[in-house]
Formats: sequence, C-alpha cells, structure tokens
Amino acid sequence: MSITRPLAGPGSQPDDEDGDLAFMELPKGMATFSMPQIPEPEVAAAHAAALEKLDAALEALRAAPAPGTSITIDLLDLDADNRAFVDQMLGEGEVSIVAGSHVQAQESVLAGVWRIHVVGSDGALIADAIEVGEFPLSVLAAAQDAGAPTLRALDAVAEDDLMNAPSIAAELADKLAAFAPGTPPHAINLTLLPVSDGDLAYLDARLGQGAVTILSRGYGNCRISSTGVRNAWWVRYFNSREILILNTIEVCRVPDVACAAREDLEDSAERLAEILGVYR
Repeated sequence: MSITRPLAGPGSQPDDEDGDLAFMELPKGMATFSMPQIPEPEVAAAHAAALEKLDAALEALRAAPAPGTSITIDLLDLDADNRAFVDQMLGEGEVSIVAGSHVQAQESVLAGVWRIHVVGSDGALIADAIEVGEFPLSVLAAAQDAGAPTLRALDAVAEDDLMNAPSIAAELADKLAAFAPGTPPHAINLTLLPVSDGDLAYLDARLGQGAVTILSRGYGNCRISSTGVRNAWWVRYFNSREILILNTIEVCRVPDVACAAREDLEDSAERLAEILGVYR
C-alpha cells in the first residue's frame, strides 16, 4: 500500500502565535463553587458515622495527595442512610465519569473529592468510597487496563478519503512510544488541521474505543473519552448549542481538564472545614 504523506506530523502543530483560538466561539458560563444544602444540626447529630468519614476526607485533603496518588475512604460499612447523608453533604460537582459498566465516579462540589461506586456483574454494590486526589485511580485503572500499548493496524485503507490521518497516526505512534510518567502532555489539535471525514474515521479505527467517558462542565461542555490505546484520549469541547468547537487527541496519563490541581485540593480543604464547622 502506498500513501502520499501530507504536511502533518511532528512539527506540524502551530506555534503559539499561530495557534491563537481567540476567533473561536467558546462556551459561555463557568461553574463556580456553591455550598451544598447541608442538613440541620439536629439531623447531622443522628449521622455521627457519616461525619467521621467526612472528617477523614478533610484530613486526606489536608494531606494533598501528590499527582498519581489518592487517598480512599471506604463507605461500605455505612448504612444507606449515612451514605445518603455523605452524598448530601458533598453535593455534585463539575466532573462525571463512567468507566465501563461497573465503575462510576462523580466529583463533589469540592474539587478533588470524588464519590466512587463499583457494582458487580449482578448489579450489586461491591465498592462505595470517597477518593481524594487529582483524579480517581480506580477510574484511571479501568482506562489503562483496557488499553493496548500501540495503535491498531488496519487491513485495508481507502486512500482516496484520507488527507492528514496517516501522518497524524505516525505522530501519535511516536509520542505513545516515548510516553512515560512525568512526560508533558502532547495534544494534536484537529480543529486547526485540514481533516476529512475519512481522516476522522481512520483515526478512530486506529485508536479504537476505550472504557472511560468523562463529562466536565467546568467551562462549557467538555467530553473526554479514553481510546483503545493506553494514554491516548479524545478531548472535545462543545458550545452551548452542542456544536463541536475544539477537537483534540491528547497523549497523556489523563487530560488536565479532568483533574484537580493542588490549589484545588487546598481550597477544598478550606471549604470542607467550613462545612463541617457548622456542626462543631
């Protein structure tokens, strides 16, 4: 098979001055912290076990787990009423995650504080926890375990439908082969490159489908999908009319837009201390 390689690949991405996205219509409305509707003190008094778990979450936040680590607080030993109390206290934040058919994660209103649910094949709850860290490791494991180390080979390619996809795939293969913990993220901005529908279908076939889907509503609507290749992610931004305005493939451990920063953990520690202070 012979493919004419267009001008894409390493070095094809625009320099900072050429890559200014100011002309693009960005999503409107940024989410901000809002205090969850916490129960009255007399209600909280009947949920001492839940408050102990929240105290443990506060200590975990103050410890500020380093990137790539997390602290888990098991909630399975709580009854349903106390778990519901924990959920009410934490609220629902900007990031929601589905990892296959068994794992779900929801960031709370406190960035870096995640509620994790894992069910078995029979639908029974087998894990229920608070996980504190930049990103839930239980979810990341699902993406890593389901991913292949390299791009998939294709038996046949309709060359007439392709513009830049083969060179983009070559760039991805190089970056994936060189990826290691601590490697800076590498993004290929498909929005700024001439790509055909055939290109997108080709890249989708080479990457395959992953197990993890992330929705981040912190700034407009960002949808992140793991691929069938370890450390390769689709990151897509949509405007308020659900029109795709930014389409990228990122080579990274997990895209930054889905992660809580250290400053977020510090701020969440202050917020949770403020919330729990109502009951002290």
